[in-house]
Order: sequence, then structure tokens, then C-alpha cells
Amino acid sequence: MIEAFTAAPYYELKKYLRYLRTYEYYLNNSKGSRWNTYMSYFYERKKNRLGEKLGIEIGPNCFGKGLSIWHAGCIVVNPGVRAGENCILHGANCIGNNGKSDQSPILGDGVELGFGAVVIGDVTVADRTVIGANAVVNRSIEEPGGTYVGVPVKRIQHRVK
Repeated sequence: MIEAFTAAPYYELKKYLRYLRTYEYYLNNSKGSRWNTYMSYFYERKKNRLGEKLGIEIGPNCFGKGLSIWHAGCIVVNPGVRAGENCILHGANCIGNNGKSDQSPILGDGVELGFGAVVIGDVTVADRTVIGANAVVNRSIEEPGGTYVGVPVKRIQHRVK
């Protein structure tokens, strides 16, 4: 385990995801069980302490299975966000409400957020959508499989050579 010894960044990110998923497991299965309640608090604390070090704040049960985080630092996800499976965060992402209402975004399966991408407000992002670096999503994206960039986001077309 040279990664653990050298404190490689990807090792720490994997550890954070493991703590997040273990916390979610005990939280979701704690009905009436003191042990599971205790363990959910224990892993929540471990997740939050490591998250503070890495600059990551993700609430429980926001993402489906297969979440990938490529870079640590300033990732904030509102606890009200609901995202599908196999989502990818590249770092410096903010996903949450717009400050005017408590409604949070809903992300489909396979959504990828580039470095610095922001998704705010009561919006829905379709499956397999790629949001480019530093893009701001403040309206819903209904068409699946597209690539969006800019502030506010616009769909771009790829030319096939």
C-alpha cells in the first residue's frame, strides 16, 4: 500500500468515498438499532474530518453508485441534490440551491462536471450530459448525451473528422 504511505491524493479521495458510502449504509439501516446509529455518527465524523482536509462537502444519499471524484478541493454538494449513478466530478464544483428557494438540482445518470462547473437552482440535467469547465448551469438540460459549455451553458456541436 505505497499509496497510503505516500498519502497519494487519489488514495485520500477513495478513502473519502468509502467513508461516505459506509456512513450512508449505517444511516439508512439505523432504524431502532443503537449500534447502526452509533456507527453512522462515527463514519459521518470520519467523512467530515477528511472532507475538511480535502475541501469536499457532500451530504448523504445525494449520488447513486459509481461516484468518481478526480480532484479534491472546493467540492460542495447541497444535501437536497439527487444525482444518478456513475457521476463524475472533476473538482471545484458547486451543486446546490440558488439562494432564492430551497430547491436543489436533479442530475441524471452518467453526468460529468468539468473543473469549476456549477449547477444551481431548481434544474434537471439529463443523462450522460457533460458540463464543461467553469460552466454555469442555471436552467434545465432536457436532451441527454450533450456537451454544454459557457456562462450560462449552451450546447456545442462536435465535428466528426
